Amino acid sequence: MENTYDLTSGNVPKLILRFFFPMLLTNLLQQVYSMADTMIVGKGLGDRALGAVGNLSSLSLLLIGFFTGMMGGFSVIIAQRYGSGDRRALRQSVALTVKLSAVLCLVLTIAGLVFLRPVLVLIRTGEEIFRDSLLYGSVIFGGLAATAAYNLCSGILRALGDSRTPFVAIMISSAVNIALDCILIFGVQTGVEGAAYATVFSQALSAFLCYRKLCGIDLIRLCREDFRKDAATYRELLKNGLPTAYMNSLIAVGCMIVQGFINNLGVVYTSAYSACSRYLNLFILPGMTVGAAVLTFAGQNYGAQKPARIRAGMRFCALLSLLFYLLTIAAVCPFAETLSGAILNESETVRLASVYLRIIALSLFLVNFVFLLRNCVQGMGHPLIPMCSGIAEMVLRIPIIMCFLPRSGFPAAAWAEVAAWVGSLTLNGIAYVVYMHRIQRNGQY
Repeated sequence: MENTYDLTSGNVPKLILRFFFPMLLTNLLQQVYSMADTMIVGKGLGDRALGAVGNLSSLSLLLIGFFTGMMGGFSVIIAQRYGSGDRRALRQSVALTVKLSAVLCLVLTIAGLVFLRPVLVLIRTGEEIFRDSLLYGSVIFGGLAATAAYNLCSGILRALGDSRTPFVAIMISSAVNIALDCILIFGVQTGVEGAAYATVFSQALSAFLCYRKLCGIDLIRLCREDFRKDAATYRELLKNGLPTAYMNSLIAVGCMIVQGFINNLGVVYTSAYSACSRYLNLFILPGMTVGAAVLTFAGQNYGAQKPARIRAGMRFCALLSLLFYLLTIAAVCPFAETLSGAILNESETVRLASVYLRIIALSLFLVNFVFLLRNCVQGMGHPLIPMCSGIAEMVLRIPIIMCFLPRSGFPAAAWAEVAAWVGSLTLNGIAYVVYMHRIQRNGQY
């Protein structure tokens, strides 16, 4: 199978590592240019501009996370059909994924532009940063098609076992993004919208590079017949995509509520939370990437009806997740103030952020195993429990932030994350044990 990678046979650790490391480097590069945006905005335009950009992180997660959730669910079906060896069904799932993704992108773009201002008001955005938040969000959501195209193309490639092409695409686009950031903010002096334009352009470039690779894969060379309406395939795609999308959206709603409470404390807290959110995205990256590798590995082997390989993959990935947790503690806890000061300028925001970072780093093993278990359950074709875990995360975040923020101050935002992870880990852990036992005992796929 030219230009694709079969994960259903061969040495499990070797296959997972070969798939994992290019994907990890891809995600790291994405975070690098996200952090570069943050540092350039923070140091070039000040903490308030940084707060304006970070203020949109929850809304971005709501919309972009909904699309990536749908794509994650779609890729499970593509991976399963690839693992089963049914080429016609594989081409059809890819074709209908493209159709559904195009419609979804249009709807989310309109929703983002229409509801941007009302949401900024709803989360109590400060007057000092409202205009910049509105300007940045308008560019990002107006260019949502670029982000959607990259997630679509890279998702299909990864479902087929190719994690290298997205890495190359992001490596090139990251360099372009950082260069454009510097030119637009320091040279042209565009303000926060310059960072947004750089992001949209770099996403479009990475999407184009992934698309070119897809065009060279004969296995999924599509024809008009593949795009014909097929109710069964639509149902299967939506059955897997919608719960994952809802899960991401529910998590985002919980984060937006937390953001609203933080914003109510003032711009200093908004800026500190913005910096912490960027670092949190970086810290969870290895665990999230292990989970993404499990999603494809479990999907292909589930399609090939090889549960023993799924168990072996989970054992190896659990060790990998634990290793990354220990490395994160060693890198973060002694240097929390230094990390905070790399982005923020004022001593109070640096102090607030450093406390948050230490709490999160010590608790990170929880979310690492959430990603591992949740993606395995989803890869085996059971997306409802992961969706319920998203509900649990939202439900647990809200009372923690409401009860403890007035008493404990800013650290309550970190404890809200920890509580959410505990709830999600419990649900997904039970689901994994139940579904694997059912497969082993009864052979129910």
